[in-house]
Amino acid sequence: MEKDTSVADRLARMKVNYMKEGMRTSVEAILLVHEHNHPHILLLQIGNTFCRLSGGRLKPGEMEIEGLKRKLTRKLGANSPALVPDWQIGECVAIECKKLFLVHLSEREYFAVPKNLKLLAVPLFELYDNVQRYGPVISTIPQQLSRFQFNKITT
Repeated sequence: MEKDTSVADRLARMKVNYMKEGMRTSVEAILLVHEHNHPHILLLQIGNTFCRLSGGRLKPGEMEIEGLKRKLTRKLGANSPALVPDWQIGECVAIECKKLFLVHLSEREYFAVPKNLKLLAVPLFELYDNVQRYGPVISTIPQQLSRFQFNKITT
């Protein structure tokens, strides 16, 4: 069901919401995993070409960390009380029009991905400076993460 019958109606609704709530804040998660001894970023793929990070817009007045946990649980959390995710939200690595947070995953994590999406593990080297494929935000993640030192612990 469409909320608006025309573009003018949508713009008017968005203006009223902006006047009432101010600018909406978006937060997204950088889910870093190791695959084949190389760092990968988990991306959600929509269709065959468009990729994005997990996350989204916060509710008015919602705190960033709690909102990101809510978004991650809603998008990727397994629909089981026995598998409640304990998202460890780490450092804010970038602030653009949205904030990107590094999320520390446990060694074994369960995800439930909506049927219209795919969860991809993309190597960092593929993201680097690849704006045409991943867009301006995702393609800068390797540069954003370069200021951190990661230690992979093997057991």
